[in-house]
Amino acid sequence: MTVPAGLATAPRVSVLVPCYNLGAFLDEAVDSVQAQTCQDFEILIVDDGSTDPATVRLLDGYDRPRTTVYRTPNQGLAAARNFLIARARGKYLCALDADDKLHPQYLERTLATLEHDPSLGFASTKMQMFGLETRVWPEDTRCDLVTLLCHDPVHPAALVRRSAVLAVGGYDQEMPHQGNEDWDLWIGLIEAGYGGVILDEVLFFYRRRENSMIGTCARGDAQLQAVAYLMRKHSASYRAHESAVAQWKDAAASAVERRNAVLEASVSATSATVARRRRELEVLRQRLNGADPGAAPVVDDNVASLQAALREPAASLAIADEARRAAAAEAAALRASLSWQVTAPLRAIYDAWRAAVGSRHR
Repeated sequence: MTVPAGLATAPRVSVLVPCYNLGAFLDEAVDSVQAQTCQDFEILIVDDGSTDPATVRLLDGYDRPRTTVYRTPNQGLAAARNFLIARARGKYLCALDADDKLHPQYLERTLATLEHDPSLGFASTKMQMFGLETRVWPEDTRCDLVTLLCHDPVHPAALVRRSAVLAVGGYDQEMPHQGNEDWDLWIGLIEAGYGGVILDEVLFFYRRRENSMIGTCARGDAQLQAVAYLMRKHSASYRAHESAVAQWKDAAASAVERRNAVLEASVSATSATVARRRRELEVLRQRLNGADPGAAPVVDDNVASLQAALREPAASLAIADEARRAAAAEAAALRASLSWQVTAPLRAIYDAWRAAVGSRHR
């Protein structure tokens, strides 16, 4: 393909954007790159066999500065990224999903970090989720080998040296499910002797949709199969750090389960309070309406005081009911969150790991 005008000199950064049926969000992703304070980049987009007519139409005539569009049959995320890596001219790569966004200073800050320290293979940042889930992640910015063997705190758009990616063979196209290819890449880079860093700044924005890949690949069997695959592939590292990984996984699962237990207890307690307040309110209403045959008749002089008495339990009921709804919503949010999805199968993952890599004592 002909190099677009103005790109005769290789840029420092190649932004790789695989797009499969995500045309509705693509402009936002590309706009976030075009708005960078560091303008030394190219954008490479591959339409990975989209079937959505709107996405196909959009990319048919996509004309943006420093942007090249390719079309391929559907290959999957890892293959689509490798396809673009083979065509990238930048010294550094940023794999930006078509529905995510970069902070305007993202390239400036991560590029400066890598150029300041040649021992680093990749530079990530904290990220802000938006859409169905809104939180800043990760809480801890460590990304040494032990941490990466436990979980993946590095977001997929981390800036990485192209030479390092090529040295470890690119993204693994044999992963059992799409969505964990970058996790495997970070482990492989650390094993190969490259360093990594997570900047303590929110410079990346990850869109949480109903069918976001991070959600589907972190659930149930998909997560189990992906982790079992990583444990087989990186078995030497898992054997070397077996105890530390096991302790982390057990602590992570226990922490989420404890939080869920607290929330469930709160829901139960506030539900009991709401039920009691409803009964008290009903007794007072029956007295006021004369519907309680066992109660003394209500005379005119007592109506105002009884009506005033009704207001207190009614207000108390509203407060208790609101507390119950808040606790229930928080419990539901926890169980729908990425933390719950990732940690729920951890004990089963540990069993899979032990089966895959064996015990240190064998």
